[in-house]
Amino acid sequence: MALVRAGLVRARMALAVGARSLAFSSKSEANPASAANEALEAAISQVEKNHGAGTVMRLGSASESIRNCSVIPTGSLQLDAILGVGGLPRGRVCEIYGPEASGKTTLALHIIAEAQRRNGTCVFVDAEHALDREYADQIGVNTDTLLLSQPDTGEQALDVVDTFIRSASVDVVCVDSVAALVPKAELEGAMTEPHMALQARLMSKALRKISHSLAKSGTLLVFLNQVRQKINMGGFSYGITEYTSGGTALKYYSSVRMEIRKIGSIKRDNEIVGHNVRVKVAKNKVAPPFKQVQLMLEFGKGLCPYSEVLDLGLHFGLLQQKGSWFALAGGENIGQGKEAAKDFLRDNPALYEDLRGQVKDLLFAKKE
Repeated sequence: MALVRAGLVRARMALAVGARSLAFSSKSEANPASAANEALEAAISQVEKNHGAGTVMRLGSASESIRNCSVIPTGSLQLDAILGVGGLPRGRVCEIYGPEASGKTTLALHIIAEAQRRNGTCVFVDAEHALDREYADQIGVNTDTLLLSQPDTGEQALDVVDTFIRSASVDVVCVDSVAALVPKAELEGAMTEPHMALQARLMSKALRKISHSLAKSGTLLVFLNQVRQKINMGGFSYGITEYTSGGTALKYYSSVRMEIRKIGSIKRDNEIVGHNVRVKVAKNKVAPPFKQVQLMLEFGKGLCPYSEVLDLGLHFGLLQQKGSWFALAGGENIGQGKEAAKDFLRDNPALYEDLRGQVKDLLFAKKE
């Protein structure tokens, strides 16, 4: 009798479970979207319970720092324009690469100067041990507040970068350059000892660690890099013949990659006083890439803002050129020849700032 009663109880329980399952399935079939939403909310609650609030969020209700791209200008209006967002994005990695003496460090110092004008704190990791303080002063960098590190090894340099980024107290960290980040094992080893891909592994490991804290701190990390020639096998060259040092990890982690190259010299009285450079956006995750611009770089002064304002002023009709004379839109002459017009703007800062403001408004005006 006891066995019969136990069998009956189990049968009743099985029938009850089957009835509940049938009711749940019929309810789910009747309203599948509601059941999916309940399951989604339960999953979100479970994730936040295990990993903390804010681990998962809807992008539409996310914070301003996530939805909007905060930027730091580069010091050039034209370069800011082709970047698409008005500068280099915070919380991202940026790589500036090119041949020797093409203006990589100059462009990086202009970025630092722009960040300092906005009361930002900047760190310059001088792995090449070649930073010229007087040149930085001429560009506009406040060298009294600029933090400088001249590390002995690549590991030490990247550890300094990681420490400052984790502190969330700096706005720009610039590393000059990736090619100079020599691993400790290579420094301590013999000249004949091979070290295959040691620097590439070091960069890959460092970027894996840094990228997470970089997004949270909102720091702009700028790497300067050199280019190398590929070995020409058999005397034939196909495709790209140059590559950047430090492996390929930096290419993947960079949100913006800019290539800068010298395209010509600037002469004044048979003396070379600077050169024209072309900056090409080789990669851009925040705007359309592959745009390029030509800039004027003067020795000892950096990028020339007056030449840029003159060119853009003519483009937008704020200035007029009558033969060799430059004039304002109202007809007032400001100089015969470009050099005289640049000197006029340099001697009249109020007029220059007014022109620059008008050019900037027109350059970044949203197209309807």
